[in-house]
Amino acid sequence: MEKTVSKKMVSTAEAADLFSTSPGTLQNWRSLKKGPKFYKVNRKILYRLDDLENFFTSKPVLTTDSIEAR
Repeated sequence: MEKTVSKKMVSTAEAADLFSTSPGTLQNWRSLKKGPKFYKVNRKILYRLDDLENFFTSKPVLTTDSIEAR
């Protein structure tokens, strides 16, 4: 049976564009061991879309308008 990667992976430039950040920011986070999970394949850096989405949506800032009434 052939193995395939079922999740879409994107480059640093594509990840930065999707989430309105700079490639340099992602590079800095990698060097500091921060930011979204990434994979290094030979010399190429790749991000899974699910990992990016989880990272960028995991720390919302709640405002008074976004808190539901109890």
